[in-house]
Amino acid sequence: MASLTFKQLRALEAVDRTGSISRAAEELGLSAPAVHSQLKALEQTFGCAMLSRDGAGPFAATPEGEALLLAHERADAGFRLALRRIDALQKGMAGTVVLGVVSTGKYFAPAIVARLRKACPEIEVLLQIGNRDAIIGALQDGALDLAIMGRPPREPVLDALSLGDHPHVLIAPPDHPLVGAAEITPDDLLRETILMREQGSGTRILATRFLDRIGEGKTYERAEMGTNETIKQAVIAGLGVALISYHTVVEELRSGRLVTLDLPGLPIMRHWFLLHPAETPLSGAARTVWQFIATEKDSFLPHWPPEG
Repeated sequence: MASLTFKQLRALEAVDRTGSISRAAEELGLSAPAVHSQLKALEQTFGCAMLSRDGAGPFAATPEGEALLLAHERADAGFRLALRRIDALQKGMAGTVVLGVVSTGKYFAPAIVARLRKACPEIEVLLQIGNRDAIIGALQDGALDLAIMGRPPREPVLDALSLGDHPHVLIAPPDHPLVGAAEITPDDLLRETILMREQGSGTRILATRFLDRIGEGKTYERAEMGTNETIKQAVIAGLGVALISYHTVVEELRSGRLVTLDLPGLPIMRHWFLLHPAETPLSGAARTVWQFIATEKDSFLPHWPPEG
């Protein structure tokens, strides 16, 4: 293997294909003696003839030569693939990108990945889902290339791009006593059991601030649940009401399993942001994903107010 060279293999392939050392030499831009020298060195390496000819007929590979040519063909295909891969990596069209998304965003993030897969099939996007605190921690640790979440934190320092509106609505089951009420007061709401996400959730922070503001310090009954899905099912079952991202309940509102309650100050309009650590240069693939999402912006977000 240490003695084998690509020049020797190319010489063997050219002579086998053209049937002539002189024609192979012309094609390779070499002299006939140079090609003959490459073939001689190849045969000395393996201790057998790689080419044969019948009298004055054309040269053709021996069985040993054919075995070597098959290996050369496979190796050549592998190297061509590697060259294309390197070119794609350098142009940002290949590679792996870790995209962190807060749990509320998991309802639309797969659609982003699906579009990216069609547009850039050689870029692998790994989704990492977590609550706000978990995603911020992963950004601080350098575990994420990009992230999608609500209001950017102060630390770490991030480059941020607004992607679109992020409404938060108050949901209840369709048979709730407050549905259809002419006016809902803060006291009406505070008499309800409020279903909330866990500590570290951005949705919980937003809901707590809203209730503290309208309640002016009044206490209210609350129940903590770990996922948006659990909260939705609990509201449908009549266990309470919840202030939640509109983007997590689009289908339930559309089907009538949930309804929104009107209250002054609702919906609370926030924004989705695309983020990456400002002090860490983006890889070529991450830059491509950033530009793709920036171009798509809110096209993957359900719009508020809902149509129809």
